[in-house]
Amino acid sequence: MLENPVAKRTAIAAAVGAVVAIPLPFIGPILGAIVGGGIGYFTAGKRS
Repeated sequence: MLENPVAKRTAIAAAVGAVVAIPLPFIGPILGAIVGGGIGYFTAGKRS
């Protein structure tokens, strides 16, 4: 489904962010976005 490596890394980072966001009611979405974005940023920097 995800042949593009950038799309695959983005989906993985988004999934990790969503897992962080689910158990925390109010700060979860913000914290999940920060964690997911950070993972995406650092993994993209290593492979590009």
